[in-house]
Amino acid sequence: MQKRVRARDVAKRAGVSRTTVSFVLNDVPGMRISKNTRQRVLSAASELDYHPDASARRLVTGKTMILGYVEHQSPEQAFADAIMPQVLRGVHDAAATAGYEVLFAPIPLDSSNGRFPQLLRGHHVDGIILSGPRTDDPELRKMLKNNSPIVLQGEWPHVKAASVDIDNAKAARLATEHLIRLGHYRIGTIIHSPDPFTGGAGRLLGYSNAMKDNQLAQDPDLVTYANFTPASGEMAMKQILTRGKPPTGLFVSSDTVAIGAMRAARDHGLRIPEDLAIVGFDDIPMAVYVDPPLTTIRLPAYGIGWAAADLLIT
Repeated sequence: MQKRVRARDVAKRAGVSRTTVSFVLNDVPGMRISKNTRQRVLSAASELDYHPDASARRLVTGKTMILGYVEHQSPEQAFADAIMPQVLRGVHDAAATAGYEVLFAPIPLDSSNGRFPQLLRGHHVDGIILSGPRTDDPELRKMLKNNSPIVLQGEWPHVKAASVDIDNAKAARLATEHLIRLGHYRIGTIIHSPDPFTGGAGRLLGYSNAMKDNQLAQDPDLVTYANFTPASGEMAMKQILTRGKPPTGLFVSSDTVAIGAMRAARDHGLRIPEDLAIVGFDDIPMAVYVDPPLTTIRLPAYGIGWAAADLLIT
């Protein structure tokens, strides 16, 4: 019997990742894939006579046909994050191609009471995408050890797990270096999430590396944390402004949080960008509508959502 060709076989033949194969063959919108790469994937699929077979997908076992998308945040935090709809749309569209529905569950870590693993144990969902993993999550560590069907949206350092993420440190470094090229040397940062979240840690690392490699002093008074919402960004900016001389440049690791920071800066009498240049992160749709438009790092939110669902299903 001839061995069935899989997406990973196409990826190997084309010299690309399996996720890129999925993006190309499903014509996922918004993905910046070169014509050359796209043609290599299409040629490899044709040469191998590859045809996606939903009936052979790993999770199709006659169960719920529902994927869980879990945010370790409160509902208030999750729904305030303006990047979330784009991620969820990617998850939904990838799931729909395989006949799955998506259950969205914002579950704060400090009040989960086993609700996260219960989604699997109670057979409410066939697999889980966990967005924003935290290093202090004992339930997640246990479930990964038991090989539960989980894909992380975000890396968990030193833990073996299926994950989809960008290079947060590199992206944050680019944002900070943009401010340095503009002539700023007193640069602060507001990290969008509390310390245990791995995504925020990566973006803080990128900021720190950029400052260090450009021989710029890192003033701890100019570094603070928010909690996903615009209100928390406003509060974080106020904290920085009460600690002494304000920065002239600011990297905020979330556009949603940056909007709150901008309000606090204006209330303090600072002009943007004349007195304070701000770079955000995510490129949310409303970034071009704030005054002035927010300079930001583009996060391929739809693609991240698609890739996470596709990785979980196939």
